[in-house]
Amino acid sequence: MTAVLSHPDQLKELLGIPFNREQMAAIGAPLAPAVIVAGAGSGKTTVMAARVVWLVGSGAVRPEEVLGLTFTNKAAGELADRVRTALLRAGVTDRDEAEPLGEPEISTYHAFAGRLLKEHGLRIGIEPDVRLLADATRFQLAAKVLRTARGPFPALTGTFANLVADLTALDGELAEHLVEPATLRAYDEELLDTLATVKLSNDDLRAVPATARARLELLRLVEDYRRRKQGAGLMDFGDQIAAAARLAQQRPEVGELLRGQFRVVLLDEYQDTSVAQRLMLAGLFGGGPDGKGGGHPVTAVGDPCQAIYGWRGASVANLDDFPRHFPQADGRPADRYALSENRRSGGRLLAFANELAAPLRALHEGVEALRPAPGAELDGSVRAALLPTHAEEVDWLADSIAHLVRTGTAPGRIAVLCRGGAAFPDIHAALVAREVPVEVVGLGGLLQLPEVADLVAVCEVLQDPTANAALVRLLIGPRWRIGPRDLALLGRRAAELVRTERPEGVEALAAAVAEADPTEVVSLADAVETFLQSDQPDDLPFSAEARVRFARLATELRELRRALADPLMDVLHRVLTATGLEVELAASPQALAARRRETLHAFLDVAASFADLDGDPGLAAFLGFLRAAQEYERGLDSSLPGGEDTVKVLTAHKSKGLEWDVVAVPGLVKGAFPSGSPRERWTSTKRVLPHALRGDRATLPDVRGGWTAKSMAAFKKELAEHSGTEELRLGYVAFTRPKSLLLASGHWWGPSQKTVRGPSAFLEQLRAHCEQPGAGEVEHWAEQPEKGAENPALAAAVERPWPLPLDPAAQHARRRVAEVVRAGIAGAVRADPAS
Repeated sequence: MTAVLSHPDQLKELLGIPFNREQMAAIGAPLAPAVIVAGAGSGKTTVMAARVVWLVGSGAVRPEEVLGLTFTNKAAGELADRVRTALLRAGVTDRDEAEPLGEPEISTYHAFAGRLLKEHGLRIGIEPDVRLLADATRFQLAAKVLRTARGPFPALTGTFANLVADLTALDGELAEHLVEPATLRAYDEELLDTLATVKLSNDDLRAVPATARARLELLRLVEDYRRRKQGAGLMDFGDQIAAAARLAQQRPEVGELLRGQFRVVLLDEYQDTSVAQRLMLAGLFGGGPDGKGGGHPVTAVGDPCQAIYGWRGASVANLDDFPRHFPQADGRPADRYALSENRRSGGRLLAFANELAAPLRALHEGVEALRPAPGAELDGSVRAALLPTHAEEVDWLADSIAHLVRTGTAPGRIAVLCRGGAAFPDIHAALVAREVPVEVVGLGGLLQLPEVADLVAVCEVLQDPTANAALVRLLIGPRWRIGPRDLALLGRRAAELVRTERPEGVEALAAAVAEADPTEVVSLADAVETFLQSDQPDDLPFSAEARVRFARLATELRELRRALADPLMDVLHRVLTATGLEVELAASPQALAARRRETLHAFLDVAASFADLDGDPGLAAFLGFLRAAQEYERGLDSSLPGGEDTVKVLTAHKSKGLEWDVVAVPGLVKGAFPSGSPRERWTSTKRVLPHALRGDRATLPDVRGGWTAKSMAAFKKELAEHSGTEELRLGYVAFTRPKSLLLASGHWWGPSQKTVRGPSAFLEQLRAHCEQPGAGEVEHWAEQPEKGAENPALAAAVERPWPLPLDPAAQHARRRVAEVVRAGIAGAVRADPAS
């Protein structure tokens, strides 16, 4: 094709973008393998689009010879739109050519792998008509495998929903790292033989053989699960990538065909790729399985400081090792380029982000500190606060956001980023109370809101009689309002039913709710059921009102259980009808203002998508799906903030790649953010693949020097340090989202903690930053509570209306009407309730 561009500098005028020196170097790089380390807000998508324009405009390639891969459909669509727009604006694709120009191929990594298998899968025995098994269907199929599995499985304990999540997780890890089940079995069997000769001197060591035995039993289920998938012609995303990696590694002719078709390859967010994805891409476009060859123009773009998905299979080592995996034609490592000018955030915000990320830059080659755009050096500020209690922190946060909205900041330009979803309901309620439009983003966030949590709790009790925590949530809620004395008595009765020792009072309830083997745990649901049995010995002093409520609840649960075999959506709607939740939401002005009906309907949309995939009623599988989405965040939820003009409340993980004018990061307290919970240990968690079998094992800590208490302690310490580094990356992502203002806060007393929390390392660093001239402001900094002080939140029981928030006037009116109804039923004459 005819060249219309002679120098990359022409793009500045043609595209109307003042590219800086670093960007121009990356845009005009030679047709050779290269990695671009693109810092936060440095314009990587713009640079990728401009590089395509330069290569096409200079006559190096045709548009249809360009392949671009990224992770989400939204990102792929954005990149495709940027490329298409840039090509048109530069006048590259609207000119006369002897042969019409096509368009670049831009898709997700998973879609590319699917197309690869469809076109070439027969080379390794995979039929082209294999169907893709979506996340929801994976859990349904896993539930079927568990229901029909022939035991015994003595080492597999836990609820059915947890086992469903464990099964799919282990299957996914095996696929991500291309490990065959036989390899894992041999490893764990050899491990058990070794441990049989070792003195297991502490709980950590004793957990290792127990976990290995459980993993072997879980592996049997994984193999059955895989046979079911293969027999039905099904394949999930993990299988798809693993098969594509095997194809790329075993059939070099496929790589030759694709290198001829796509003369330029762009790989976006490369730090988030898994080991299997890297093997697929390197086999097709890199040095090949033998490490020889190379030179194909592959450009990977990413930032190791933003590699926050290690817990779901991503390996930041892929970006670090790109020059070796994709060498130049003469065998030299690929070139590195850096983009370090942040055009999003003000210089004062970047100064803090650079200080925070200094340890990360030391870990990775080619990462430079961010610098602000010219003229923005003194822009941006931080407002930090440490409040006495969690409730006061939420009030401070909500007041700050409400003030910003009243003074002209659009709600849609504000976000609240949390480490987890526990505080979502409080933040949501506080903003609603101040009439600030707010939206909770994502399935994990929906599960935290009371209207959804109550619906899920009823489903858990229906599916599992030992779901005591869920039942307690219902019993102490505003609908049933069972007091602590009657709850303790119920726990005592539940203990009696299984002839266990009888703890007294609140200890009985605690024993019933505590996690335990479901074959041994007492069941509060069974105890509630006894209130329908007239011949049940009854010598416990329950209150009369509690007896009536227990009997009504038992009747309701019994009726609902009869419908458990119905389709999932029918079950959920029966629960909504029986509990009156939907009517309550429709009748409450405050609930309407809080958009709680929309929240519930959004959750039902998730359930409808789940149920429609293969017609399985699937309540147990659905609960397993929800448990994994909430606790493990296994990438099940791909929802992103909508376009409504609302304050977005979401997790820090979901914020990656997004930006707002104002970002609030609450909960910066010890043990919470950064989290004090280490990464799951393979030595004590059956769902986790041993590190020695992982493709990124060189970057992970492991047990070294024999199975001793000292080696286990060293492993735990190294794993905690590794988790600390991942938390640092997550903090860096959160603190580089705002353009102009960062609100950061913490507290001393949590909502239910007996010991003080206090500021985390992040909040302490932010305080020090704010104390620098012009950098920000410390609005509040509460003194540490005196030694021996008690949490004021625990000093008195607080009744929570249902659903939250409830209009007190409306509640009073309903109670007045209820009194009239009761009087009418009793045949009494009563005046009009309005009187």
